[in-house]
Amino acid sequence: MKTILVVDDEVKIAELVQSYLESAGYRVVCAYDGEQALSLFDKFAPSLVVLDLMLPRISGEEVCKEMRRRSRTPIIMLTAKSAEESIVAGLSGGADDYVVKPFSPRQLVARVEAVLRRTSLEPLPLCEAFVYNNGDLVIDGARREVRKNGESVALTPTEFSLLFALAKHPTRVFTRDELLQQVFDDGYDGFDRVIDTHVKNLRQKIDTPEKDIRYIKTMHGVGYAFSGGKPL
Repeated sequence: MKTILVVDDEVKIAELVQSYLESAGYRVVCAYDGEQALSLFDKFAPSLVVLDLMLPRISGEEVCKEMRRRSRTPIIMLTAKSAEESIVAGLSGGADDYVVKPFSPRQLVARVEAVLRRTSLEPLPLCEAFVYNNGDLVIDGARREVRKNGESVALTPTEFSLLFALAKHPTRVFTRDELLQQVFDDGYDGFDRVIDTHVKNLRQKIDTPEKDIRYIKTMHGVGYAFSGGKPL
């Protein structure tokens, strides 16, 4: 089930959009101002964002720019700003589509599905090299290398694939089944607790106990999440 983040300071509109999207089979999370939108964006790593422009605290335009800086998650702007220059500015700012209020909820759902079809179904990182804690950990996806304090870390292919899958979506909580799908092919039918063993091995190689740095956190009852902070 894909997660959609709906951002609108008008509660009734947010609830209306939520109802239609949930009926279409999506999980929906709602935010009512710009700060909350960015917080939930980081927490849930949604597959798509429906974003109002006229928001309190942080404007929708600024929220869009910040989300675009962090990822390539599809964004549909939903707003009463109907002037052509506003639409052009919204699309130029990083939005993938633009819906003007008043709107048809059914049409909005169709636009959501169309955007998801023509874009990646998962948010993609803006780069394939991640640097954490001033170089304490470097994850290089292009070379499939990991360096700890400048020294190469010997990871198995499975360990690297697991670490990279987590690091691409920092703070997102993955279940063990989801990580199995990320790391192994679809034909894998083994025991899902194999992920626990790989996580244990990774921690021994990349964590820094003396600095109280733990890059892979256990989310009890759910799975794991990468928590190394923002890549530099």
